[in-house]
Amino acid sequence: MATARNSDHLVDLASKFGASVRIVPLDVTNEAQAKYAVDAALQTFGGLDVLVNNAGYGNVSSVEETSLADFAHRLRRIYSASSCMIKAVLPYFRERRGSHFIQISSIGGRVGPVGRAAYAAAKFGVEGFSESLSKEVGPLGIKVTIVESVTDVPADFASYSDRPSRRSVEEAATSAGHPSPIRRL
Repeated sequence: MATARNSDHLVDLASKFGASVRIVPLDVTNEAQAKYAVDAALQTFGGLDVLVNNAGYGNVSSVEETSLADFAHRLRRIYSASSCMIKAVLPYFRERRGSHFIQISSIGGRVGPVGRAAYAAAKFGVEGFSESLSKEVGPLGIKVTIVESVTDVPADFASYSDRPSRRSVEEAATSAGHPSPIRRL
């Protein structure tokens, strides 16, 4: 099963794997589409063993220049998408008494980088949600794995942003003087 908001992006995959892959358009924040995708997977393949959540995208912008609407958009696209898909699959996994959720996070779910606060907030949310979920579903034989990728960010990462920043991240990081480390009590 392969999904994307725009299933036209998956044409090459469909032509390469033919009938062994089912292409379904899916906005992972839409509950009805999530349920449809799960039902399609069950009907096509007769079961579902693993759900991989890999929704998200980032932007590079200081906290000051990131609008509340943009924060909400990132949280919805990354955090809410993950919980939406899990809620769509969970009844089947519960009945099956097993299976596996794989949550693709990033190092941004552990360390908040400069210029990536909205992304980090969403990934921190995915990780906290996943840790709680693991405790709830573990006794049912359902596994939860968080994958924290630590890949290099492409040099042109900011070009992927749909809302570019007016100031450079470096300027935002240094405009208030020397940054202080966060203190946790």
